[in-house]
Amino acid sequence: MNIIIIIAAILISLAIGIPVGMVYRKKVAESKIQGAENEAKRIVELAKIEAENLKKEEIFKAKEEIMANRKELDQEIKERRGEVQKQEARLIQKEENLERRSDNFEKKEREVEKELQNIEKEKQEVEKLYQKEMVELQKIAGLTQEQAKQRLLSEMDKELIAEKAALIREQEQKAKDTIMKNAKEMLCYAVQKCAADHSQETTVSIVALPNDEMKGRIIGREGRNIKALETLTGIDLIIDDTPEAVVLSGFDPLRREVAKIALEKLIDDGRIHPSKIEEMVEKAKEEVENTIKEEGERAVLETGVIGLHPDLVKLIGKLKYRTSYGQNVLNHSIEVSNLARIMADELGLDPKLARRAGLLHDIGKALDHDMEGTHVEIGVEVLKKYKENPIVINAVEAHHGDVEPQTLEAVLVQAADAISASRPGARRETLEAYIKRLQNLEEIADSFEGVEKSFAIQAGREIRIMVKAEKISDDKMTILARDVAKKIENEMDYPGQIKVNLIRETRVVDYAK
Repeated sequence: MNIIIIIAAILISLAIGIPVGMVYRKKVAESKIQGAENEAKRIVELAKIEAENLKKEEIFKAKEEIMANRKELDQEIKERRGEVQKQEARLIQKEENLERRSDNFEKKEREVEKELQNIEKEKQEVEKLYQKEMVELQKIAGLTQEQAKQRLLSEMDKELIAEKAALIREQEQKAKDTIMKNAKEMLCYAVQKCAADHSQETTVSIVALPNDEMKGRIIGREGRNIKALETLTGIDLIIDDTPEAVVLSGFDPLRREVAKIALEKLIDDGRIHPSKIEEMVEKAKEEVENTIKEEGERAVLETGVIGLHPDLVKLIGKLKYRTSYGQNVLNHSIEVSNLARIMADELGLDPKLARRAGLLHDIGKALDHDMEGTHVEIGVEVLKKYKENPIVINAVEAHHGDVEPQTLEAVLVQAADAISASRPGARRETLEAYIKRLQNLEEIADSFEGVEKSFAIQAGREIRIMVKAEKISDDKMTILARDVAKKIENEMDYPGQIKVNLIRETRVVDYAK
């Protein structure tokens, strides 16, 4: 019972205490809130006061800066005004100076005009005096003005010819003095290092027979053997009174070589009849093909040229059976290759290109019996077909002057070709070609005005020209010699060089009585 009462008392006290506590707390909270609001109002008031003070300070500072800037601007404006005033003063001074100069120029212009008028009057007076003097001079000299002018021009022409001839002689002498020694040394060195023998061949070959009875066997019954041999080889067999010999005649050296080998084999075998002839001709063709291949490889190996197409090597080998003026073209090509290489080494050029171009320069001669065109054109076409180096193609195309050489190696090939062809014993010509060359030389020399007589001497390596002394002066001789040499170069083909030698002779005859 007591416990219940206690519990009830506690519950009652709690019921009364809780509302009272809540009321108390509320009042405390309201007082705190009121205090916080008062404090906030105070802080806001203080912030407003402080902000107002800062605003006043900033306005004051801004006013001070504006005043300072205004003072600086005023000072700068004053300085600018001073400079402008100075410049205005200078411009005014310049305008005054220009006005004074303008006045002076006007005065001088008027003076110059007066002087020009005076000069014009004096010029007219001088012209009148000149005309009078010319009339007097013409009376005294007995010549008109036009005649005197022609005489003066003639004298001037003589002087110019003399000066031109002297200049040509001087330049030629300088060129000779500067390059002749080095050129001779280099060429002599090249020729000494490359001295090759050349066999001289013609359009016929001779086959020796063991006895004259063999001639009848070669001819055969009713000529069937000789006809078969000529038909298969394309070569004419000449069987005449020459003891123990048969002559093979034909322009194609390859066919002539095939016929020669076949005939020699038939003579060694002893059995000569059409079927055997056909067999021996085939064997001879195979042998010649092998020889061509071997000779081409030998030439390439001897000159050190590498990377050639096999067909080009074969064409080089065919040059063994080709001659030019009696000179074997294969040996000539090898010699040109070596000469060009040696000179290229001496001059610091590309020796590989030089020897390659030298070996290939006459390759067109291997095909000129089978194709139309010059050996130069054929050679260029073949090299282009096998995609040869353009520098080598230009050297081949330029070695006879058909086109201008584009490299120094091409010039060296020209020089090497001339050296190999023109050295003593290298080439020979037929009598008809030799006589025709002499006649052409004399005709070219006689075509020039003032030439009295000309003589081709030294086997066509020199043309000696007698000129008319009354028409050709000593100075004109230099120019005439150059003109003759140029015409010979343009109109003739010849190995080596031709010397043009002019002779002018004056004779005076009198008699003592």
